[in-house]
Amino acid sequence: MNIPSNLKYTKDHEWVLIDGDVATVGITDFAQKELGDIVYVEVETLDQTLGKDEVFGTVEAVKTVSDLFLPLSGEIFEFNEDLEVNPENVNSDPYGKGWMIKLKISNQDEIGELLSSDDYKALIGA
Repeated sequence: MNIPSNLKYTKDHEWVLIDGDVATVGITDFAQKELGDIVYVEVETLDQTLGKDEVFGTVEAVKTVSDLFLPLSGEIFEFNEDLEVNPENVNSDPYGKGWMIKLKISNQDEIGELLSSDDYKALIGA
């Protein structure tokens, strides 16, 4: 199980890479394995400001559809458009080519509520 130590995590299985006031978000290796083959990623919240834990999109796998929850409050300013053509990148490279959105963080204090890689490993029993 790949759980990079330089990322933060949520209990909803999203990962977060923080660079100043910008957060890049995707789903974890654990989540993509649980979902199976991903066939579609939908984000209709581009250019919207959402609160922490609000739904920012959905990911559709062969056997299920799951909501995607925003790990931090902020404005979603970029969607990985490559996922429209290659949604399988979420399976093959969840922490690289499979990233989903970038957002401008509006509340830096929320970063402290995210899980460390060790906390996430404990959550999933890895």
